[in-house]
Amino acid sequence: MKYYYLRRVFQVIPTLFGITLITFLLLQALPGDPVQGMVGNRADPEVIQRIRKDLGTDKSIISQYTGYLRMIFRGELGRSFYTNRNVVEDISEKLPNTIKLASAAMLFSILFGLLLGILMAVKQGSIWDRVGLFVSISGISIPVFWLGLILIYIFSFKLQLLPPSGMGNGSLLFLILPASTLGLSSSAYLARITRANMIETLSQPYITTAKARGLKKSAIIFKHALKNTIIPIITLIGLDFGSYLNGSVLTETIFGWDGIGRYAVNGIFQRDYPVIMGCVLVGAALFVIVNLIVDLLYGFFEPRIKYGSKT
Repeated sequence: MKYYYLRRVFQVIPTLFGITLITFLLLQALPGDPVQGMVGNRADPEVIQRIRKDLGTDKSIISQYTGYLRMIFRGELGRSFYTNRNVVEDISEKLPNTIKLASAAMLFSILFGLLLGILMAVKQGSIWDRVGLFVSISGISIPVFWLGLILIYIFSFKLQLLPPSGMGNGSLLFLILPASTLGLSSSAYLARITRANMIETLSQPYITTAKARGLKKSAIIFKHALKNTIIPIITLIGLDFGSYLNGSVLTETIFGWDGIGRYAVNGIFQRDYPVIMGCVLVGAALFVIVNLIVDLLYGFFEPRIKYGSKT
């Protein structure tokens, strides 16, 4: 058991190192000069050279990368080329907003997707199953930006129940629409995965045995069937939650949510390398941590995985 957990934890280190290296090389391979974009085409070459020296972009790629690694080990991510603000401070301000939105969206996705998937599996072939399939297919097919605009039009302008955008002063009313928009697509996928696995599990002999023993239908569904379909469900939840934590750009843009996604996009448009690298590194770390937690949950829900890893 300990070997399984330790191996998963130590795999995180080379993964993060490889992400920093690949991202750094890709940014260096991009055409154009960020310093030239900052000062314009008519700037004095001496001024451009001085700025490059101050930023460290006049050094070799190896020197720049090793310097960046030393900075990471000190707990720093550099300063923005344009605002001269500390990237760590900016991310620490915006990341909690993204975590709040991602958590609310994931909660909506789990509750709605699981219940809908279980209902479709239990009522297979009925009107409830067909309605659930229609809802799940619609949730997968509708683009996020279009869904967000529709929800704003219905609940903000027509019914005037919820605010159309912004974050308010921490009020949950401002969180309902963006969380629903972000979580609906995931809940649709989750419902279909749950339905498919539940139908397969409900046809197994041990479920028939449980029914013959006179167990309650709720106990059969949640204690026996759902428990044995949890692995693919956990995988999907982990992947979706990791992508949410990296910043859902469209949702944050539509609803004016000040998260890490908008911050990263602004850095890309401005070729602000410290901002881009900081967002990529933090996002990758969050994604790896979420998937590490998913791997550990595998061992918790399915003991054969952690015991089988010894061989």
